[in-house]
Amino acid sequence: MNPDVWLAAVIGAAIGAAIVAIAMRRKQRKEIISSTLVPHRTRQLLSVLQSGAVIVRRDRRAAFVNNPAAAIGVARPDGALLPAIADLAEQAWERGEAVEEEIAVKRGVLGVTSQVHVRVVPLDDDLVLAVVNDHTEARIAEQSRREFAVNVSHELKTPVGALSLLAESIEEGADDEHMVRSFAGKMRKEARRLTKLIQEIIEISRLQGGESVLDHENVHIAGVIAEAIDGASLTAESKNITLTADVKADPMVMGDRDLLLMALRNLVDNAVHYSDPGKRVTVSCKTDDGAVSVAVVDQGIGIDTKDQERIFERFFRTDPARSRDSGGTGLGLSIVKHVALQHAGTVEVWSQRGVGSTFTLRLQEHRVDPDTQGEK
Repeated sequence: MNPDVWLAAVIGAAIGAAIVAIAMRRKQRKEIISSTLVPHRTRQLLSVLQSGAVIVRRDRRAAFVNNPAAAIGVARPDGALLPAIADLAEQAWERGEAVEEEIAVKRGVLGVTSQVHVRVVPLDDDLVLAVVNDHTEARIAEQSRREFAVNVSHELKTPVGALSLLAESIEEGADDEHMVRSFAGKMRKEARRLTKLIQEIIEISRLQGGESVLDHENVHIAGVIAEAIDGASLTAESKNITLTADVKADPMVMGDRDLLLMALRNLVDNAVHYSDPGKRVTVSCKTDDGAVSVAVVDQGIGIDTKDQERIFERFFRTDPARSRDSGGTGLGLSIVKHVALQHAGTVEVWSQRGVGSTFTLRLQEHRVDPDTQGEK
């Protein structure tokens, strides 16, 4: 036989064998998928769980992922699965019983690491159920709860003491109408500050208890920015501060819209409070390699370098006198930090005295592909 003909025949046979092998693998994959489809009713039940839930197939992919599991980062709606979960699934099949383990999960493009508890239970020879819970925030809360009570009692003493002194002064000078009106106004101010302090204590206690992000949903960041700016517009107008949005995109994140709004509103309010009249505050949004960055930029008084590492601590104030005048409690930035952690995100600060500050909230972008909403 002609060598060239023989070589062409060998190459042709090899190509044919490769094509057959690929076709067989595709057929096997389709058979696996068709035999492990999760019934609609089961999907509905798993979707309402507060814990993360993943149905794992033999081919180390996810047949179903609920929103909490996707938010924790152990699996994606397209079927991609964290290798550690797949390993636990194989152990469960091998032992024929439930397997539990704590694993470290890097959540999203920001690389935030969480310690996650996973319980994997075999359902049959082809599927296992993995139930996932993130206890990271709860552990942090337990560690800091003792000192929190001491800080709260100290902070509450100030407005309560002021109200007591003002009430005594009004009682002693009840005949002085001008003094009564003046002190009554101060009492209202202290009462408002006390109310705000109590509300923020409740919010941060809820956040640190890990009980906040219960219902994950797709959140359009542009809408959150618009609402935060609208909420701060009256205060900005009263100080002649220009408040603008620089939003060229409308990315989505998965999380709790109310919490994200609260965090962004705190950043915008701070920017307005710590800026002098006639200045500008800008809120911008951009995406980069799967991360959403929301930046609040002001032309305010700035923050000393030595204080920048502490500003996210509870009750820490860089300027106590100005904070008290503006009704600040020292909890706003701590709330922002915990909201970011609850969403596997970060909050960063750049600041220079006399120039201003930029606070950037970074979250993982959530892309929805209509073609990947069914079984994978």
